[in-house]
Amino acid sequence: MNKNNNLDKIKQAFKKLPSVDRILRDEAISRLFDKCSRAEVLHITRKVLEKFREKILSGEFAEIDYSEVISEILRMASEQSVPNLRRVINATGVVLHTNLGRAVLCESACESVLNVARNYCNLELNLVTGKRGHRYDAVEEILTRLTGAESALVVNNNAAAVLLALNTMAEGKEVIVSRGQLVEIGGSFRIPDVMEQSGAKLVEVGTTNKTYVEDYEDAITDDTALLLNVHTSNYCILGFTHTTTIKELAKLGGKYGLPVMSDLGSGCLIDLSKFGLPHEPVVKQVIEDGADIVTFSGDKLLGGPQAGIVLGKKEYIEDMKKNPLTRALRIDKMTIAALEATLREYLDEERAVRNIPVLKMLVSSKEVLKERALKLAELLDVSNAIVEFSEGASQVGGGALPQAVLPTSIVVVKPKQISVENLAKKLRMLNPAVIARIHKDSLLLDVRTVKDEEINLLADALKRALRE
Repeated sequence: MNKNNNLDKIKQAFKKLPSVDRILRDEAISRLFDKCSRAEVLHITRKVLEKFREKILSGEFAEIDYSEVISEILRMASEQSVPNLRRVINATGVVLHTNLGRAVLCESACESVLNVARNYCNLELNLVTGKRGHRYDAVEEILTRLTGAESALVVNNNAAAVLLALNTMAEGKEVIVSRGQLVEIGGSFRIPDVMEQSGAKLVEVGTTNKTYVEDYEDAITDDTALLLNVHTSNYCILGFTHTTTIKELAKLGGKYGLPVMSDLGSGCLIDLSKFGLPHEPVVKQVIEDGADIVTFSGDKLLGGPQAGIVLGKKEYIEDMKKNPLTRALRIDKMTIAALEATLREYLDEERAVRNIPVLKMLVSSKEVLKERALKLAELLDVSNAIVEFSEGASQVGGGALPQAVLPTSIVVVKPKQISVENLAKKLRMLNPAVIARIHKDSLLLDVRTVKDEEINLLADALKRALRE
Protein backbone atom coordinates (compact mmCIF):
# COMPACT_ATOMS: atom_id res chain seq x y z
CA MET A 1 0.00 0.00 0.00
CA ASN A 2 2.82 2.41 0.95
CA LYS A 3 4.57 1.55 -2.30
CA ASN A 4 1.49 2.50 -4.29
CA ASN A 5 1.16 5.76 -2.33
CA ASN A 6 4.77 6.60 -3.12
CA LEU A 7 4.25 5.92 -6.81
CA ASP A 8 1.18 8.14 -6.80
CA LYS A 9 3.16 10.95 -5.15
CA ILE A 10 5.94 10.59 -7.71
CA LYS A 11 3.42 10.71 -10.57
CA GLN A 12 1.71 13.76 -9.11
CA ALA A 13 5.07 15.51 -8.61
CA PHE A 14 6.10 14.78 -12.22
CA LYS A 15 2.78 16.18 -13.48
CA LYS A 16 3.43 19.45 -11.66
CA LEU A 17 6.78 19.97 -13.35
CA PRO A 18 6.37 22.76 -15.93
CA SER A 19 6.87 21.85 -19.58
CA VAL A 20 9.83 23.10 -21.58
CA ASP A 21 7.49 25.13 -23.82
CA ARG A 22 5.88 26.87 -20.86
CA ILE A 23 9.27 27.74 -19.38
CA LEU A 24 10.59 29.16 -22.67
CA ARG A 25 7.51 31.40 -22.93
CA ASP A 26 8.11 32.77 -19.42
CA GLU A 27 8.89 36.51 -19.51
CA ALA A 28 11.97 36.18 -17.27
CA ILE A 29 13.36 33.32 -19.37
CA SER A 30 12.66 35.04 -22.69
CA ARG A 31 14.87 37.94 -21.57
CA LEU A 32 17.80 35.50 -21.49
CA PHE A 33 17.66 35.33 -25.29
CA ASP A 34 19.28 38.78 -25.40
CA LYS A 35 22.45 37.28 -23.89
CA CYS A 36 22.22 33.54 -24.65
CA SER A 37 21.27 31.54 -27.71
CA ARG A 38 17.98 29.66 -27.71
CA ALA A 39 19.91 26.38 -27.86
CA GLU A 40 21.87 27.29 -24.73
CA VAL A 41 18.72 28.30 -22.79
CA LEU A 42 17.04 25.08 -23.91
CA HIS A 43 20.04 23.04 -22.71
CA ILE A 44 19.99 24.73 -19.28
CA THR A 45 16.21 24.30 -18.98
CA ARG A 46 16.40 20.58 -19.68
CA LYS A 47 19.29 20.24 -17.25
CA VAL A 48 17.34 21.96 -14.47
CA LEU A 49 14.20 19.87 -15.12
CA GLU A 50 16.29 16.71 -14.97
CA LYS A 51 17.71 17.91 -11.66
CA PHE A 52 14.15 18.28 -10.26
CA ARG A 53 13.17 14.85 -11.61
CA GLU A 54 16.10 13.33 -9.73
CA LYS A 55 14.90 15.06 -6.55
CA ILE A 56 11.43 13.57 -7.02
CA LEU A 57 12.80 10.07 -7.56
CA SER A 58 15.08 10.37 -4.53
CA GLY A 59 12.06 10.84 -2.28
CA GLU A 60 11.65 14.61 -2.10
CA PHE A 61 7.87 14.76 -2.60
CA ALA A 62 7.40 18.39 -1.69
CA GLU A 63 5.27 20.56 -3.91
CA ILE A 64 7.17 21.68 -7.02
CA ASP A 65 7.38 25.45 -6.92
CA TYR A 66 7.31 26.89 -10.45
CA SER A 67 9.17 30.03 -9.35
CA GLU A 68 11.90 27.83 -7.88
CA VAL A 69 12.40 26.16 -11.27
CA ILE A 70 12.62 29.53 -13.01
CA SER A 71 15.05 30.87 -10.40
CA GLU A 72 17.30 27.85 -10.82
CA ILE A 73 17.38 28.30 -14.60
CA LEU A 74 18.23 31.99 -14.24
CA ARG A 75 20.95 31.20 -11.68
CA MET A 76 22.53 28.54 -13.86
CA ALA A 77 22.38 30.78 -16.95
CA SER A 78 24.08 33.58 -15.04
CA GLU A 79 26.75 31.19 -13.76
CA GLN A 80 27.45 29.71 -17.18
CA SER A 81 27.66 33.12 -18.85
CA VAL A 82 30.83 33.89 -16.88
CA PRO A 83 33.95 32.88 -18.91
CA ASN A 84 36.07 30.08 -17.50
CA LEU A 85 39.16 32.20 -18.03
CA ARG A 86 38.49 35.54 -16.40
CA ARG A 87 40.05 38.46 -14.63
CA VAL A 88 41.64 37.99 -11.22
CA ILE A 89 42.80 40.55 -8.67
CA ASN A 90 46.13 39.24 -7.44
CA ALA A 91 46.47 40.08 -3.75
CA THR A 92 49.08 37.38 -3.07
CA GLY A 93 52.10 39.62 -3.55
CA VAL A 94 53.64 37.06 -5.94
CA VAL A 95 54.53 39.18 -8.96
CA LEU A 96 55.07 36.35 -11.47
CA HIS A 97 52.36 34.00 -10.25
CA THR A 98 52.33 31.06 -12.68
CA ASN A 99 48.78 30.04 -11.70
CA LEU A 100 47.59 33.58 -12.40
CA GLY A 101 49.21 33.96 -15.81
CA ARG A 102 52.63 35.34 -14.81
CA ALA A 103 53.45 38.74 -16.31
CA VAL A 104 50.74 41.37 -16.68
CA LEU A 105 51.20 43.09 -20.05
CA CYS A 106 51.89 46.80 -20.36
CA GLU A 107 49.27 49.06 -21.94
CA SER A 108 51.11 49.39 -25.25
CA ALA A 109 51.28 45.60 -25.57
CA CYS A 110 47.54 45.27 -24.87
CA GLU A 111 46.73 47.90 -27.47
CA SER A 112 48.97 46.19 -30.02
CA VAL A 113 47.33 42.80 -29.42
CA LEU A 114 43.86 44.30 -29.79
CA ASN A 115 44.87 45.99 -33.03
CA VAL A 116 46.11 42.82 -34.74
CA ALA A 117 43.33 40.69 -33.25
CA ARG A 118 40.59 42.94 -34.64
CA ASN A 119 42.17 43.46 -38.03
CA TYR A 120 44.31 41.79 -40.67
CA CYS A 121 48.06 42.41 -40.28
CA ASN A 122 51.29 41.93 -42.21
CA LEU A 123 52.25 38.80 -40.25
CA GLU A 124 54.16 37.23 -43.14
CA LEU A 125 54.07 39.99 -45.72
CA ASN A 126 56.89 42.43 -46.47
CA LEU A 127 55.06 45.71 -47.04
CA VAL A 128 58.07 47.26 -48.84
CA THR A 129 58.54 44.52 -51.45
CA GLY A 130 54.99 43.21 -51.47
CA LYS A 131 56.40 39.69 -51.23
CA ARG A 132 56.14 37.06 -48.53
CA GLY A 133 58.09 37.90 -45.40
CA HIS A 134 58.96 36.19 -42.12
CA ARG A 135 56.84 36.42 -38.95
CA TYR A 136 59.96 36.97 -36.83
CA ASP A 137 60.98 40.13 -38.70
CA ALA A 138 58.74 42.21 -36.39
CA VAL A 139 60.85 41.36 -33.33
CA GLU A 140 64.24 40.23 -34.62
CA GLU A 141 65.65 43.68 -35.31
CA ILE A 142 64.65 45.12 -31.95
CA LEU A 143 65.92 42.04 -30.06
CA THR A 144 69.33 42.28 -31.71
CA ARG A 145 69.42 46.03 -31.09
CA LEU A 146 68.68 45.62 -27.37
CA THR A 147 71.06 42.72 -26.78
CA GLY A 148 73.86 42.96 -29.31
CA ALA A 149 73.08 39.48 -30.68
CA GLU A 150 73.59 38.75 -34.38
CA SER A 151 70.18 37.14 -34.85
CA ALA A 152 67.01 36.16 -33.02
CA LEU A 153 64.14 33.68 -33.10
CA VAL A 154 61.04 33.38 -30.90
CA VAL A 155 59.05 30.24 -30.08
CA ASN A 156 56.15 29.56 -27.70
CA ASN A 157 58.06 29.21 -24.39
CA ASN A 158 61.57 28.79 -23.02
CA ALA A 159 61.35 25.00 -22.76
CA ALA A 160 60.57 25.01 -26.49
CA ALA A 161 63.51 27.33 -27.11
CA VAL A 162 65.89 24.95 -25.31
CA LEU A 163 64.38 21.94 -27.10
CA LEU A 164 64.76 23.57 -30.51
CA ALA A 165 68.34 24.73 -29.89
CA LEU A 166 69.50 21.34 -28.60
CA ASN A 167 67.75 19.43 -31.38
CA THR A 168 69.25 21.69 -34.05
CA MET A 169 72.78 21.88 -32.67
CA ALA A 170 73.29 18.55 -30.96
CA GLU A 171 70.86 15.83 -32.07
CA GLY A 172 72.61 12.48 -31.64
CA LYS A 173 75.62 14.23 -30.09
CA GLU A 174 76.84 14.93 -26.58
CA VAL A 175 76.02 18.07 -24.59
CA ILE A 176 78.11 18.78 -21.51
CA VAL A 177 76.41 20.43 -18.52
CA SER A 178 77.19 20.87 -14.84
CA ARG A 179 75.46 18.43 -12.49
CA GLY A 180 74.41 21.38 -10.33
CA GLN A 181 72.48 22.90 -13.25
CA LEU A 182 70.15 19.99 -14.03
CA VAL A 183 67.14 21.93 -12.80
CA GLU A 184 63.42 21.22 -12.86
CA ILE A 185 61.87 24.09 -14.76
CA GLY A 186 58.29 23.72 -13.54
CA GLY A 187 55.36 21.40 -14.08
CA SER A 188 57.70 18.46 -13.34
CA PHE A 189 59.64 19.09 -16.57
CA ARG A 190 63.38 18.79 -16.11
CA ILE A 191 66.39 19.79 -18.18
CA PRO A 192 67.44 16.13 -18.67
CA ASP A 193 63.92 15.34 -19.96
CA VAL A 194 63.98 18.21 -22.44
CA MET A 195 67.47 17.17 -23.55
CA GLU A 196 66.40 13.55 -24.07
CA GLN A 197 63.41 14.68 -26.14
CA SER A 198 65.72 16.82 -28.29
CA GLY A 199 67.81 13.77 -29.21
CA ALA A 200 70.96 15.13 -27.55
CA LYS A 201 73.01 13.01 -25.14
CA LEU A 202 73.48 14.39 -21.65
CA VAL A 203 76.97 14.37 -20.16
CA GLU A 204 77.06 15.47 -16.52
CA VAL A 205 80.23 16.95 -15.07
CA GLY A 206 81.33 18.30 -11.68
CA THR A 207 79.30 18.02 -8.52
CA THR A 208 76.11 19.63 -7.25
CA ASN A 209 77.94 22.51 -5.59
CA LYS A 210 81.21 22.77 -7.53
CA THR A 211 82.02 22.53 -11.22
CA TYR A 212 85.26 23.82 -12.75
CA VAL A 213 86.13 24.51 -16.37
CA GLU A 214 88.54 21.56 -16.19
CA ASP A 215 85.55 19.28 -15.58
CA TYR A 216 84.07 20.34 -18.92
CA GLU A 217 87.39 19.95 -20.72
CA ASP A 218 87.99 16.45 -19.35
CA ALA A 219 84.58 15.37 -20.69
CA ILE A 220 85.09 16.64 -24.27
CA THR A 221 85.22 13.89 -26.91
CA ASP A 222 84.91 13.69 -30.68
CA ASP A 223 81.16 13.24 -30.09
CA THR A 224 80.75 16.51 -28.15
CA ALA A 225 78.56 19.08 -29.93
CA LEU A 226 77.80 21.72 -27.32
CA LEU A 227 78.76 23.19 -23.94
CA LEU A 228 75.62 24.12 -22.00
CA ASN A 229 75.25 26.52 -19.08
CA VAL A 230 71.88 26.58 -17.29
CA HIS A 231 71.28 29.55 -15.02
CA THR A 232 69.73 28.25 -11.79
CA SER A 233 67.20 31.06 -11.64
CA ASN A 234 64.65 29.10 -9.60
CA TYR A 235 66.92 27.97 -6.75
CA CYS A 236 70.33 28.74 -5.27
CA ILE A 237 73.13 26.91 -3.49
CA LEU A 238 74.93 28.80 -0.77
CA GLY A 239 78.23 28.17 0.96
CA PHE A 240 80.98 25.97 -0.49
CA THR A 241 80.34 26.55 -4.21
CA HIS A 242 82.05 27.21 -7.52
CA THR A 243 80.43 27.81 -10.90
CA THR A 244 82.15 27.95 -14.26
CA THR A 245 81.52 31.31 -15.92
CA ILE A 246 80.29 31.94 -19.46
CA LYS A 247 83.64 33.59 -20.24
CA GLU A 248 85.48 30.44 -19.18
CA LEU A 249 83.18 28.23 -21.23
CA ALA A 250 83.52 30.52 -24.26
CA LYS A 251 87.29 30.34 -24.05
CA LEU A 252 87.13 26.54 -23.78
CA GLY A 253 84.63 26.35 -26.64
CA GLY A 254 86.93 28.45 -28.82
CA LYS A 255 89.84 26.13 -28.06
CA TYR A 256 87.92 23.03 -29.24
CA GLY A 257 85.64 24.62 -31.82
CA LEU A 258 82.50 24.02 -29.75
CA PRO A 259 79.54 26.43 -29.41
CA VAL A 260 78.42 27.57 -25.95
CA MET A 261 74.75 27.85 -25.06
CA SER A 262 73.34 29.68 -22.03
CA ASP A 263 69.81 28.99 -20.84
CA LEU A 264 68.98 31.99 -18.66
CA GLY A 265 65.48 30.84 -17.73
CA SER A 266 63.90 34.09 -16.58
CA GLY A 267 66.13 36.43 -18.52
CA CYS A 268 66.21 40.20 -18.05
CA LEU A 269 67.29 43.08 -20.25
CA ILE A 270 68.23 45.57 -17.52
CA ASP A 271 70.36 45.30 -14.39
CA LEU A 272 67.88 44.89 -11.54
CA SER A 273 70.57 45.14 -8.84
CA LYS A 274 70.52 48.94 -9.19
CA PHE A 275 67.02 48.79 -7.69
CA GLY A 276 68.13 46.79 -4.69
CA LEU A 277 67.22 43.38 -6.12
CA PRO A 278 69.65 40.43 -6.24
CA HIS A 279 71.94 40.29 -9.26
CA GLU A 280 70.50 38.50 -12.26
CA PRO A 281 72.49 37.96 -15.50
CA VAL A 282 71.64 40.57 -18.10
CA VAL A 283 71.15 39.10 -21.58
CA LYS A 284 73.43 41.60 -23.31
CA GLN A 285 76.28 40.88 -20.90
CA VAL A 286 75.96 37.11 -21.38
CA ILE A 287 76.26 37.58 -25.15
CA GLU A 288 79.26 39.89 -24.66
CA ASP A 289 80.85 37.24 -22.44
CA GLY A 290 80.86 34.86 -25.39
CA ALA A 291 77.68 32.77 -25.38
CA ASP A 292 76.88 31.66 -28.94
CA ILE A 293 73.22 30.96 -28.10
CA VAL A 294 71.10 32.42 -25.28
CA THR A 295 67.55 31.34 -24.41
CA PHE A 296 65.07 32.86 -21.94
CA SER A 297 61.36 33.42 -21.22
CA GLY A 298 59.21 36.29 -22.42
CA ASP A 299 56.66 36.27 -19.59
CA LYS A 300 58.94 36.40 -16.57
CA LEU A 301 61.35 39.24 -15.75
CA LEU A 302 61.00 40.60 -19.27
CA GLY A 303 57.35 41.32 -18.47
CA GLY A 304 55.93 40.28 -21.84
CA PRO A 305 53.78 37.47 -23.25
CA GLN A 306 54.57 33.78 -22.95
CA ALA A 307 57.42 33.16 -25.38
CA GLY A 308 60.80 31.49 -25.65
CA ILE A 309 63.44 33.86 -27.00
CA VAL A 310 66.54 32.52 -28.76
CA LEU A 311 69.42 34.90 -29.45
CA GLY A 312 72.92 34.42 -30.77
CA LYS A 313 75.15 33.75 -33.74
CA LYS A 314 73.39 34.03 -37.08
CA GLU A 315 74.65 30.67 -38.37
CA TYR A 316 73.01 28.77 -35.51
CA ILE A 317 69.77 30.79 -35.57
CA GLU A 318 69.42 30.24 -39.33
CA ASP A 319 69.74 26.49 -38.82
CA MET A 320 67.01 26.64 -36.15
CA LYS A 321 64.70 28.55 -38.48
CA LYS A 322 65.02 25.70 -41.00
CA ASN A 323 64.28 23.03 -38.39
CA PRO A 324 60.76 21.54 -38.90
CA LEU A 325 60.25 21.85 -35.13
CA THR A 326 60.20 25.62 -35.52
CA ARG A 327 56.84 25.50 -37.28
CA ALA A 328 55.39 23.32 -34.53
CA LEU A 329 56.69 25.69 -31.86
CA ARG A 330 56.05 29.01 -33.59
CA ILE A 331 54.22 31.94 -32.00
CA ASP A 332 51.07 33.61 -33.30
CA LYS A 333 50.38 37.18 -34.36
CA MET A 334 49.10 38.26 -30.94
CA THR A 335 52.24 37.05 -29.16
CA ILE A 336 54.42 38.82 -31.70
CA ALA A 337 52.40 42.04 -31.27
CA ALA A 338 52.65 41.93 -27.47
CA LEU A 339 56.35 41.06 -27.51
CA GLU A 340 57.28 43.81 -29.97
CA ALA A 341 55.41 46.43 -27.96
CA THR A 342 57.02 45.25 -24.71
CA LEU A 343 60.50 45.31 -26.26
CA ARG A 344 59.96 48.84 -27.55
CA GLU A 345 59.46 49.99 -23.96
CA TYR A 346 63.04 48.82 -23.25
CA LEU A 347 64.49 51.29 -25.75
CA ASP A 348 64.23 53.75 -22.84
CA GLU A 349 65.10 52.04 -19.54
CA GLU A 350 63.30 54.58 -17.37
CA ARG A 351 60.20 54.23 -19.50
CA ALA A 352 60.38 50.43 -19.21
CA VAL A 353 60.50 50.56 -15.40
CA ARG A 354 57.62 53.02 -15.38
CA ASN A 355 55.37 51.25 -17.90
CA ILE A 356 56.00 47.50 -17.64
CA PRO A 357 53.88 46.19 -14.73
CA VAL A 358 56.34 43.48 -13.65
CA LEU A 359 59.21 45.94 -13.32
CA LYS A 360 56.98 48.56 -11.71
CA MET A 361 55.78 46.03 -9.10
CA LEU A 362 59.30 44.79 -8.38
CA VAL A 363 60.73 48.24 -7.74
CA SER A 364 57.73 49.75 -5.89
CA SER A 365 58.93 51.76 -2.88
CA LYS A 366 57.91 51.10 0.72
CA GLU A 367 56.19 54.47 0.80
CA VAL A 368 54.01 53.74 -2.24
CA LEU A 369 53.04 50.32 -0.91
CA LYS A 370 52.24 51.66 2.55
CA GLU A 371 50.02 54.40 1.14
CA ARG A 372 48.16 51.85 -1.00
CA ALA A 373 47.64 49.47 1.94
CA LEU A 374 46.42 52.22 4.26
CA LYS A 375 43.92 53.33 1.63
CA LEU A 376 42.60 49.78 1.32
CA ALA A 377 42.39 49.37 5.10
CA GLU A 378 40.49 52.65 5.38
CA LEU A 379 37.97 51.53 2.74
CA LEU A 380 37.40 48.30 4.67
CA ASP A 381 35.48 49.95 7.49
CA VAL A 382 33.37 46.91 8.39
CA SER A 383 31.89 45.53 11.61
CA ASN A 384 32.04 41.85 10.67
CA ALA A 385 35.84 41.65 10.46
CA ILE A 386 38.97 42.95 12.15
CA VAL A 387 41.10 44.88 9.66
CA GLU A 388 44.73 45.66 10.44
CA PHE A 389 47.78 47.06 8.68
CA SER A 390 50.97 45.00 8.72
CA GLU A 391 54.34 44.66 7.05
CA GLY A 392 55.60 41.56 5.28
CA ALA A 393 57.54 40.23 2.30
CA SER A 394 56.48 39.63 -1.31
CA GLN A 395 57.87 37.06 -3.71
CA VAL A 396 59.03 37.48 -7.29
CA GLY A 397 57.66 34.06 -8.29
CA GLY A 398 57.80 32.30 -11.66
CA GLY A 399 61.10 30.65 -10.76
CA ALA A 400 62.90 34.00 -10.72
CA LEU A 401 65.14 35.62 -8.11
CA PRO A 402 64.64 33.00 -5.37
CA GLN A 403 66.77 35.00 -2.92
CA ALA A 404 64.89 38.26 -3.37
CA VAL A 405 63.18 39.64 -0.27
CA LEU A 406 60.69 42.34 -1.21
CA PRO A 407 59.49 44.31 1.84
CA THR A 408 55.81 45.05 1.42
CA SER A 409 52.65 46.31 3.12
CA ILE A 410 49.81 43.97 3.94
CA VAL A 411 46.19 44.41 4.97
CA VAL A 412 45.17 41.66 7.41
CA VAL A 413 41.49 40.69 7.50
CA LYS A 414 40.15 38.48 10.31
CA PRO A 415 36.48 37.60 9.64
CA LYS A 416 34.23 37.35 12.71
CA GLN A 417 31.21 35.46 11.37
CA ILE A 418 32.70 33.05 8.81
CA SER A 419 35.92 31.07 8.55
CA VAL A 420 38.84 32.54 6.65
CA GLU A 421 38.71 29.54 4.27
CA ASN A 422 35.06 30.32 3.47
CA LEU A 423 35.90 33.98 2.92
CA ALA A 424 38.73 33.05 0.55
CA LYS A 425 36.39 30.76 -1.39
CA LYS A 426 33.71 33.47 -1.70
CA LEU A 427 36.32 35.87 -3.05
CA ARG A 428 37.46 33.32 -5.63
CA MET A 429 33.90 32.96 -6.91
CA LEU A 430 33.43 36.67 -7.61
CA ASN A 431 33.96 38.38 -10.93
CA PRO A 432 36.64 39.58 -10.92
CA ALA A 433 37.90 36.85 -8.63
CA VAL A 434 40.18 37.79 -5.73
CA ILE A 435 43.14 35.59 -4.78
CA ALA A 436 44.92 36.25 -1.48
CA ARG A 437 47.04 34.40 1.08
CA ILE A 438 45.76 32.65 4.19
CA HIS A 439 47.73 32.62 7.42
CA LYS A 440 46.12 30.92 10.40
CA ASP A 441 42.77 32.69 10.90
CA SER A 442 43.56 35.71 8.71
CA LEU A 443 43.37 36.69 5.07
CA LEU A 444 46.50 38.55 3.94
CA LEU A 445 46.17 41.10 1.15
CA ASP A 446 49.58 42.06 -0.24
CA VAL A 447 49.13 45.30 -2.17
CA ARG A 448 52.33 44.99 -4.23
CA THR A 449 50.42 43.09 -6.92
CA VAL A 450 47.21 45.10 -6.61
CA LYS A 451 47.02 47.93 -9.13
CA ASP A 452 45.99 51.39 -7.90
CA GLU A 453 42.79 51.23 -9.93
CA GLU A 454 41.93 47.90 -8.29
CA ILE A 455 41.92 49.14 -4.68
CA ASN A 456 38.25 50.18 -4.73
CA LEU A 457 37.28 46.98 -6.57
CA LEU A 458 39.11 44.90 -3.98
CA ALA A 459 37.49 46.72 -1.06
CA ASP A 460 34.01 46.29 -2.58
CA ALA A 461 34.68 42.58 -3.21
CA LEU A 462 35.71 42.02 0.40
CA LYS A 463 32.68 43.86 1.76
CA ARG A 464 30.41 41.78 -0.44
CA ALA A 465 32.05 38.48 0.53
CA LEU A 466 31.90 39.35 4.23
CA ARG A 467 28.27 40.40 3.97
CA GLU A 468 26.81 37.50 2.00
